[in-house]
Amino acid sequence: MQNILFIILGLTFLIAGGNWLLRSAVALSLRLNIPKIVIGMTIVSFATSAPELIVSIKAAVDGFPDLALGNVVGSNIANLGLVLAVILLLGSIDVKKSFYTTDWPIMMLASLLFFGFIFFDGVLVRYEGIIMVVGLFLFLVYLLKYQKTAVVDEAKDDDMPLPLYKAVLFLGLGGLALWGGSELLVKGSVGLANNYGVSERIIGITIVSIGTSIPELAASIIAIIKKEKAISLGNLIGSNIFNIMAVLGITSLITPIKVMDQGLLSNDIFWMLGISFLILPLVFFPKGLRLGWRDGLVLLVVYCSFIYFTIQ
Repeated sequence: MQNILFIILGLTFLIAGGNWLLRSAVALSLRLNIPKIVIGMTIVSFATSAPELIVSIKAAVDGFPDLALGNVVGSNIANLGLVLAVILLLGSIDVKKSFYTTDWPIMMLASLLFFGFIFFDGVLVRYEGIIMVVGLFLFLVYLLKYQKTAVVDEAKDDDMPLPLYKAVLFLGLGGLALWGGSELLVKGSVGLANNYGVSERIIGITIVSIGTSIPELAASIIAIIKKEKAISLGNLIGSNIFNIMAVLGITSLITPIKVMDQGLLSNDIFWMLGISFLILPLVFFPKGLRLGWRDGLVLLVVYCSFIYFTIQ
């Protein structure tokens, strides 16, 4: 009963946090005259990636490196296969050229960099973490200086700038609620799983990664319902970049992360690369520069296949 209560409370906090975070992001976008997709790929992405960061650092320091790695890999797969799929089933997204010339390539570059660092020796060490964090910093500088709107956002008449203190307050409350909600949700979900005797690896790659992706889901669904499509898409791309470059980068600066379960290298990481690459052709087919409900179904089928084959 306690685990079910944790799950309900977690979902409540996540919905409230997603709403507060979105209000803050829109307000900051208007006040600073920054394209909303940049806000989505930076502030919103960092706040919604906080659970992955906290879980991964704690797992690595406590001697559970597979949980840290599985959490990030599983979350990146869930962000695109589950979260983006749900968003597209709720409404289509029109995409501009800069999405596939800048944002998607940077996400793939981060994924391939991580693959190169981890695949051949099975460990992320401090200097690799430094490269990741420096790469993230350069990416953020580029975004703030050169990035243009990559998603066709619907005009909104009710976009009114909030006072700065309110924007910062909503940002803090939103991030805190998302973090607390994800903690409660993961705790309740893991508790239920343990009661039914599910293995820790399955918990890590499914329940924990889905649980830490719930903030992205909550923030993105609220964003697309309110027709803030640039934030919903930018948040997911940015979160995947942050998960690799910031979460694993910072964690490996604190302590080396060594692969213990080879299933991560023989299975999970290839699913992550595959579903990341899949976004590009989906942008062009069946309708050019548009992601629609059919693409959402494709992503959902891919994600369900990943869960099925991983559990098997």
